[in-house]
Amino acid sequence: MTPSTAHLSTEDIERIGAELEAMRDEVMSSLGEADAQYIRRVIKTQRGLEIAGRIMLLGALFPPAFVLGTASLGVAKILENMEIGHNVLHGQWDWMRDPEIHSTTWEWDAVSTAEGWQHAHNYLHHTYTNVHGKDRDIGYNLLRIDPDQPWAPHYLFQFLSNAGLALIFEWGIAMFDLEIDEVQRGEKTWADKKPAIMGMLRKAGKQMLKDYVVFPALSGPSFVPAAVGGLVANLMRNVWGHAVIFCGHFPVEVETFDEERLENESQAEWYVRQMLGSANIEGSTLLHIMTGNLSHQIEHHLFPDMPSNHYARIAPQVRDLCRRYGLPYHSGPMWKQYGGVLWKIARLSFPGGHEAVEKRRRRGLPVIGEAVATLRRLRDGAAPAAA
Repeated sequence: MTPSTAHLSTEDIERIGAELEAMRDEVMSSLGEADAQYIRRVIKTQRGLEIAGRIMLLGALFPPAFVLGTASLGVAKILENMEIGHNVLHGQWDWMRDPEIHSTTWEWDAVSTAEGWQHAHNYLHHTYTNVHGKDRDIGYNLLRIDPDQPWAPHYLFQFLSNAGLALIFEWGIAMFDLEIDEVQRGEKTWADKKPAIMGMLRKAGKQMLKDYVVFPALSGPSFVPAAVGGLVANLMRNVWGHAVIFCGHFPVEVETFDEERLENESQAEWYVRQMLGSANIEGSTLLHIMTGNLSHQIEHHLFPDMPSNHYARIAPQVRDLCRRYGLPYHSGPMWKQYGGVLWKIARLSFPGGHEAVEKRRRRGLPVIGEAVATLRRLRDGAAPAAA
């Protein structure tokens, strides 16, 4: 039990789970050619932007070509990582049985390997979302983003550490996926880690060769500005990806949980934990696509294998479900979400923080009196429909 679920009975939680299962079944049974055309269209657009960017950077000595080429390449990298790579590697498009768009064959444009990322993200993070001691994404072994994390002196500089992480985010994720902390704790040896380390280094070498040697070399006298354009495009992708991920996972309102929460956790309780531990970003259709639809982080955590183009469709239903059962549905514009994240990082760089964070977190809770009254009406009448 947490303050946001104390008013719910076991039956209430099971009904929530049943409604969410019905939502998922409805979407997954409706998948068809229109969805396949959507992802193929996004891939075609992304590749067109990348080709256009690479061609313009051939003349990178000409300032307009440098600016437009870098921007086009940066947008292409964002699309590839967010709406394509992240979602393909989640298996969202495996139902198409297309070997070119399949979670077992896709290798994305990032220095981390698909296999390493899938274990750290798809399995560890999505299974144990926001559970202390199980979900390593809580702070990425670098930041104190929850007051239950013990304070240490190096956190005094975490505002700067966070800024640095944003700039090298793909490298930070690649290193994080290696789980080097297992060696530090004595659970694994360097020999155990060698295959994963070598795999990451090979992947990173190919990425650096492509972006900073091969394509710039094709531009001849524009080699240096073309390489700089590739660097800036990667920085664009890193900073954007960092902002989107942090807005979805670390706003003040999201909750974290103790390991005891996992004991005999039902599927319905897992669903509730996903909703309490995630936050959405409000914005336009273009914003949603550029975030890989991770602007619908709540819906993504509920159904990580659901094609992302359906998250906007079910988001109003999930929001209404939360309203009817008195659960928070954390959502806001990007400036608000990221501002809250930066405030929390700054506050938790110092000791304590429990009272300050909890006070702001409670502002995001529904009025409990209204929630209880709504539940009483639901219990006195018909149970909520499961569709």
